Amino acid sequence: MWSIADEGALSVVNKIKAAGYEAYIAGGAVRDVIMGKTPHDYDIATNARPEEVKRIFSRTIDTGLKHGTVTVIRNKTGYEVTTFRREGEYGDSRHPSDVEFIDDVREDCLRRDFTINAMMYSPDSGVLDFFGGTDDIKNKVIRCVGDPEKRFTEDALRMLRAVRFRAVLDFTIEPETERAIRKCAVLIKKVSSERILEELNKILLSEHPDYVRDLHRLGLLKFIIPQLDRCFGEPQRNKYHIYDVGEHIMQTVKNTPTDLTLRWAALLHDTGKPCCPSTDSNGIIHFYGHHRESRRIALDVLHRLHMDSASIRDIALLVENHDYRVEPTYTAVKRMMSKTGAELFEKLLLLQKADNMAKNPEHFPEKLKRINGALSIYRNVIAQNQPYKISDLVVNGTDLMKIGYKQGREIGDALKTLLNEVIINPELNTRSRLILRAAELKRKRFK
Repeated sequence: MWSIADEGALSVVNKIKAAGYEAYIAGGAVRDVIMGKTPHDYDIATNARPEEVKRIFSRTIDTGLKHGTVTVIRNKTGYEVTTFRREGEYGDSRHPSDVEFIDDVREDCLRRDFTINAMMYSPDSGVLDFFGGTDDIKNKVIRCVGDPEKRFTEDALRMLRAVRFRAVLDFTIEPETERAIRKCAVLIKKVSSERILEELNKILLSEHPDYVRDLHRLGLLKFIIPQLDRCFGEPQRNKYHIYDVGEHIMQTVKNTPTDLTLRWAALLHDTGKPCCPSTDSNGIIHFYGHHRESRRIALDVLHRLHMDSASIRDIALLVENHDYRVEPTYTAVKRMMSKTGAELFEKLLLLQKADNMAKNPEHFPEKLKRINGALSIYRNVIAQNQPYKISDLVVNGTDLMKIGYKQGREIGDALKTLLNEVIINPELNTRSRLILRAAELKRKRFK
């Protein structure tokens, strides 16, 4: 089994031990190897103090000395080596407020979040499992080490990590740990937006992104994304829907490919519905304008979570257009492509497909036919290099200035008009025709 373990990590462990100290591969790497997976990274725990680790190895980086962490470089790979420690509360940061270095490996394991992450391994001692992590892996259970309320008080992000491990590993959260999450849920407000975003991203990129519903069930979501939390229980009484808004969103997220932009768009695409329901005389519920409200909410949520601006722009554009009916015609497809760009247009169709898969299946075949038709045309546009954006025109602003256009809005408006005409008829995209047409537009403008 331990043939999966990294040679470099084992060599770091062995060199520390040769210097007279204890050293172990620690935490998630041990869990992954026990589960037959190859770890993405390896952390090493030791009773050697940071300055002693620095003396043992010639190449180190001071990545967190006051918290006991030194990064050791072996074969161009970095391995974090951390001294056994006790910790205070984490508060709003990634590190505890105070750290005390210790020599007891069991007590170092006691500070860790879940039993499945509290095991250690070295070649001569084998697996050290003080809290039943091996059994919990076998039984697919997420359980806190020791008192769960104490663990969550130390670092409230651990509540979100419990849901993340459930989504990534498809485990269940044991009842006492769940009760503690419900009791301590409000503490998630103490955690920085950046740390929360990192965990949400990992949930959304897992094989079970719909386990976001656990955040609602456990009382965390109302403190993280209250606009999404409100969607659970919001009825959708019409022929197209079989779920309430919240569960419809979860099913949509579940049906999307593993793409972070796409899954965030799916997560937020209907969050505006609770703000704009209306019931007609037949008792049917409509959500007019929800796409605009959902876009506003998406911008608010993503800025608050400190997501990067490029991702925010793309997600907001997908959310705003998720309900737009793209007809399977070259004109309609290219017009939307000019708005979204090629890559985002394909994601828009994938979002629409996932959205319709989460509705009444009776209407899905008709919707899928239209979406697939638009997707086929999109691929032809790309394959044939057909023009669909201003930069595809064979003339530009400089060309228009030569025939008398003024720099600024006048040029922009003319190029948009030319593009609209070229989208309808690509054969117009020749220099002579577009110059003549631009001159005609200028004459008409000043008649």
